[in-house]
Amino acid sequence: MRKNVSFDERVLVVAAHPDDEVLGCGASIAWHREQGAKVWVLVLGEGVTSRKELSNPQKTKGVAGLRKAALKAGKILGAERVILKEFPDQVFDRLPLLALVHAIEEVMRACRPALVYTHHWGDVNVDHRKVAEAVEAAIRPMPGSSVRTALSFEVPSSTEWNFAKRKKGFSPNVFRPISKAHLEKKLAALRAYASEMRPFPHPRSREYVKALARVRGGQSGFDLAEAFELIYQRAA
Repeated sequence: MRKNVSFDERVLVVAAHPDDEVLGCGASIAWHREQGAKVWVLVLGEGVTSRKELSNPQKTKGVAGLRKAALKAGKILGAERVILKEFPDQVFDRLPLLALVHAIEEVMRACRPALVYTHHWGDVNVDHRKVAEAVEAAIRPMPGSSVRTALSFEVPSSTEWNFAKRKKGFSPNVFRPISKAHLEKKLAALRAYASEMRPFPHPRSREYVKALARVRGGQSGFDLAEAFELIYQRAA
């Protein structure tokens, strides 16, 4: 990927749920930190309360557990700040879009990111799609905007399962070469999310994450890579 952000500036990752930020661009976060960038992570949803199999006390405990995991994962990857909101799980389509936009804009004013990562707008998960829509509104190129580049990432178990939306499917055109050390940091951060990981062949498994990094590397001429789709880029 061509260098398009000065590394004394900031990177903002906007995710719907705890673990999306790691699955989507965890190795790239580690790469940015290695280059000297300051990375902020904004997680908008609590990620648990839609799960019918859990009792209310279990859901409360689950929310607390995911918050703790998100902070731990951020520390492993080197994020400067991890900001956790608690929008309700799997009902972002019932929320006023403006509520999500305002939450993102509030963080953007403090962070002043040059580069923003977020979800792909064709994901199966409705919360992912609404976050992508909200980010697009938040990064609109107004005078004084700090954002020069915005990229959408892929989240295993959502992005590749959009079988009914193939015309809206993820089509990566930006590839971040990563090292084994970057991938290991991503996998270490995912270990913080043990409750969210699944055994192979589920896409949210260590084996799948490692295989995907090799596939994206092979597509782009690298040993390992994370893949993104360009949303927006402004010439410096």
